[in-house]
Amino acid sequence: MLVVNNLMVFFENALALNGLSLEVREGEIVGVIGSNSAGKTTLMNAVSGLIIDMRIKEIRRGGQRISIYGNIAYKGEDITGIPPELRVKNGIVLSRERHPVFPESSVLENFRIAGYLRTKKEVREVVDYVFSLFPPLVKLKKRKAGFLSGGEQQMLAIGMALVVRPKLLLLDEPLLGLSPMMQKAVVDAIVALNKESGITVLLSEQFARPVLPVVDRAYVVENGMLTLSGTGADLMNNPEIKSAYFGV
Repeated sequence: MLVVNNLMVFFENALALNGLSLEVREGEIVGVIGSNSAGKTTLMNAVSGLIIDMRIKEIRRGGQRISIYGNIAYKGEDITGIPPELRVKNGIVLSRERHPVFPESSVLENFRIAGYLRTKKEVREVVDYVFSLFPPLVKLKKRKAGFLSGGEQQMLAIGMALVVRPKLLLLDEPLLGLSPMMQKAVVDAIVALNKESGITVLLSEQFARPVLPVVDRAYVVENGMLTLSGTGADLMNNPEIKSAYFGV
């Protein structure tokens, strides 16, 4: 479904991704594991196409130069140069890190904003499904998003991505800043939407422990480079992973 081949991204002279390659097959949950500044968000921005908008904005304001090499293929088509809005129409949807919601709008209003390309009926259907995935949001549907907790905002952000009806859902650090209990709720919801709706998921995360048991395969990224890959079970039992991410 998605093939990233020898991807390199430079911010001026700083190398953010260095020859990174990975594959996501249809119906899988695939994890990208790495510490802060490993290159995970840059990868997600490249796959979603946001990096193209970032590059254009930097050129307009005379800022840092962003250079991209390698290629990204989606369903057999090279999408490396395709803008993000066309990728969204093709089913690639990104839920960015740190809960990017509209704080002055209610939960329901956030869903409607996210679903502006969909009919009201389609939005209602997905919102009902989101409420079944995240029951805590049901009682908060009229509350302004800015008054939600971090975990509730993360649920809302994922729900907003689902309203767009993705075929490939990109989740950038969905567990960042959440309590262990909320992390489990989010992970359980990701597994449920994958199994029930058949949505393919690529997620990046620094918290390997809750993620590796549920992913089909995972890639470990350090300093923008791929260092390890394998099934979730294989990496869970890998001594290097245990030492680096589990403190064992």
